[in-house]
Parts: sequence; structure tokens; C-alpha cells
Amino acid sequence: MNKQIYVNLPVKDLERSKAFFSALGFGFNPQFTNQDAACMVISEDIYVMLLTETFFKGFTPKAISDARKSTEVLLCLSCDSRAAVDDMAAKARAAGGNWPNAPKDHGFMYQHGFEDLDGHMWELAYMEGMPEQALDAADADVAI
Repeated sequence: MNKQIYVNLPVKDLERSKAFFSALGFGFNPQFTNQDAACMVISEDIYVMLLTETFFKGFTPKAISDARKSTEVLLCLSCDSRAAVDDMAAKARAAGGNWPNAPKDHGFMYQHGFEDLDGHMWELAYMEGMPEQALDAADADVAI
């Protein structure tokens, strides 16, 4: 069995967040979706659990970070092409998201991203084949 990952993110308005991510082309698994949580399907092994803040608080004694004021995580999704990176970034902006950074072209990798409605940072990356020697010389500001 492949390892799966479930990223849990607190959201202020679950229905609004579901509409935002639906506009980006993501679907939801109804088995794990209710008034407190929505299971967004990224791939067959990657899921994002959008949890209302009240529900999220039940999983941790720590305070919930305000993603608009501080960064708690950077989420990075690979894309099939540069055009797919730009397309998803454009859809995010059209659906109410923000572009905190300009696109970056590192030669072997193209990046762009967006902030979702709650301020969570999503990086989008398309990587072309990269020779081994380029790994050491890669830009220091590349985070995956």
C-alpha cells in the first residue's frame, strides 16, 4: 500500500473554502465531508482536510496560527506544465485568492503560487529534468 498524506488546515468558512478549491478543479470525498470538515482530493494518495477552526481546535492544545499574519506551512503541489502552474494560479486569483509572489523561473523549475481564502500559502511547481550536478548549484530560495 502506498503511503498517504492528509494535510489538515483550519478554515474560517468551510463552504466558502470548498467553493474556492472547487473553482481550482479539486473534488471532495463525501465519506469524509460534513459540516465540520471536507476531504479535498489532490491525488489518490494526497488529501487536504479542510477543518472548521472549532473542529480543528479539538486536535491540538496549541493556538491556531493566523495564516494571514504568520506562515505555519508552505504547501507545494507539482503541476504537469508551466501552463498548468499559471492556470491554477489564475483560477485561485479569480476565485478570491491572492498572489503573494511573482512567478519564478529557475531554469529547471518554474514556480508560482497563491494564498487561499484563509491565507495558507500554496506553491505550484513544474520541474523539468535536472542533471545531478545542478542539484548542488540550485538556487537557495527554492523550497519544495
